[in-house]
Amino acid sequence: MAYTIDRYNGTTLTVVEDGTVDQTSDIKLVGKNYAGYGEIQNENFLHLLENFSGANQPPKAISGQVWYDSGANKLKFYDGSKFRTTGGAEVAATAPAGLATGDLWWDSTNEQLYAYSGTGYVLIGPQGAGTTVTQMVSANVRDTTNVNRLVIKAVVNDETIYIISGATFTIDSTDPSNAITGFDVVKKGLTLRNTTNATGGVTSTQDYYWGTASNSLKLGGYSATDFALAGSGSFTSLVSFADAGISIGNSSDLKIYVENDNEGVIKNDVGTKIKLKVDNVGGVEQHVATIQDTGIMPGSTNAYAIGATGAVFSEMHATNFYGLAENAQKMQVGANYRNADTAATNNTVAVRDASGNLVANKFTGTATSAEYADLAEIYKTAEELPTGTIVSVPKFDEDLDAEVRAIEPTEIPVGVISAKPAFLMNSEAEGQAVALKGRVPVRVTGIINKGEAIYADSQGIGHTIRAEGHFLVGIALESWEPESNEEGLIEVILKV
Repeated sequence: MAYTIDRYNGTTLTVVEDGTVDQTSDIKLVGKNYAGYGEIQNENFLHLLENFSGANQPPKAISGQVWYDSGANKLKFYDGSKFRTTGGAEVAATAPAGLATGDLWWDSTNEQLYAYSGTGYVLIGPQGAGTTVTQMVSANVRDTTNVNRLVIKAVVNDETIYIISGATFTIDSTDPSNAITGFDVVKKGLTLRNTTNATGGVTSTQDYYWGTASNSLKLGGYSATDFALAGSGSFTSLVSFADAGISIGNSSDLKIYVENDNEGVIKNDVGTKIKLKVDNVGGVEQHVATIQDTGIMPGSTNAYAIGATGAVFSEMHATNFYGLAENAQKMQVGANYRNADTAATNNTVAVRDASGNLVANKFTGTATSAEYADLAEIYKTAEELPTGTIVSVPKFDEDLDAEVRAIEPTEIPVGVISAKPAFLMNSEAEGQAVALKGRVPVRVTGIINKGEAIYADSQGIGHTIRAEGHFLVGIALESWEPESNEEGLIEVILKV
């Protein structure tokens, strides 16, 4: 007949039929008359002995079952819903659920230990979060006499904010491991960061006390004896007054005060002038300026400046300006003010660029001279031709893409490739400048004497030999005497 398997609390776990093996739990239960039960029974004993040791939890755990987590090297028990650590703390990046009062949790992210109160987690320590320290730290600090001093450091995010000490001493900062950033002399009591001996006990940063003190030896670094008492007319340091200000002089001649809440005023009540005087580098008094009812006047004519090369005002406004101006940003043209520009920009004043050129889209007027000596026009070429190349118009059946080309014998010359035309027509067209009149450099070969006629030959080059069908290009303005039959570039008066 079947076996009924009951738990310790009296509840039935399962019923094992005859001749079967029940696998309701993580151990196998053998039914009556099941052959070969020995291996199953022995494995059950082994699993119980090793507490189901493995990296993965038993899949069919029942409450009270013990499991050795070999991955974490932890002994755990099943509470009916999950496996919990039997000793030590629960280790997790986030707070685990289901812990009992008094259970511990190690926060693996921030490396802190918490205890569960029944309603929430209470931090046990350490107080510092993550990789930094934020806590009161007891420390042993060596002074310059090689004596170790016991102190308490208030540390926030690895920075010591203040030190509590029972004695006054100077920290031995020659050893980096002993030095404390922001501290040199530690006073008996409490010393703030950056309250160094060099500053006379005045904190150089915003590491301050905030609150009310019943008494103080100093205020703002000054002793009590440094301050003037109310009613005293003698001051040895900066003092503050209300908006009503102060008056100076036997008859209250000069007043300094504030009106309209934030407007500073310097005003004379006697006389009509306020003088501004300073000593020069030689200690001689200089009357720089006088403020009077008609304006601000110099102490003497043509002696003092307003601003300097390295100390300029951003703007100066006036209805009229009399005198010489070294620089000006705009020029008045009629009723308008125009900026200067080196480019051909609309509504600007044209000025020379870095190369001395003056640029404009159009010039209307009469030119009396030009820098260069030829009249040229843009013509399309099939390739970039060198300066001085004699050109002709290609025949219709030879080159449809070019308007001119390097001349060949018997062709009629129309001009010479110019590098720097005095006047360029059709300047916005695509192509090269072709000199039509004037004097221009021309490519030549052979011996040439000044005054000889230059005739067109092949490949855009000229010479003095007039062959049949060769046309005149111009008259040589200089001679060319090469040692060999090399090409030259000479100036020629065009006669094309």
